[in-house]
Amino acid sequence: MKKKPRRGSRRSSTRAIGNRAERRAVWHYRLRGFRILATNVWIAGYELDVVARRGGLVVFCEVKAKSSRALGDPAEMVTPEKQRRIRLAAEAWLASEREVEGCETRFDMAAVRQGKLTVVTDAF
Repeated sequence: MKKKPRRGSRRSSTRAIGNRAERRAVWHYRLRGFRILATNVWIAGYELDVVARRGGLVVFCEVKAKSSRALGDPAEMVTPEKQRRIRLAAEAWLASEREVEGCETRFDMAAVRQGKLTVVTDAF
């Protein structure tokens, strides 16, 4: 007899996939000399996945991953509406952090495809 999947198990596996992708993105930035200022920050009603700084540059990185190619490309999930929300959250975060006052900002997108991390700088 086949067992029924536990309620919420898909959600937790999706969350685990996302968490692994975010950890990989954090390491990507650390290996390139960035200091991680925040991860998974909720501000202004929206989430910022990774906030990193190197010198006078602050990067806001949206991280996406999918469990299968059949589900589409992770980058497709960063729609113009999602970009707008990330920008609003970034503006609110920057306003709350004096240490980054006057820094240049950049918006990147990281995607995990078939186990490989790809980071697009200046994605939007």
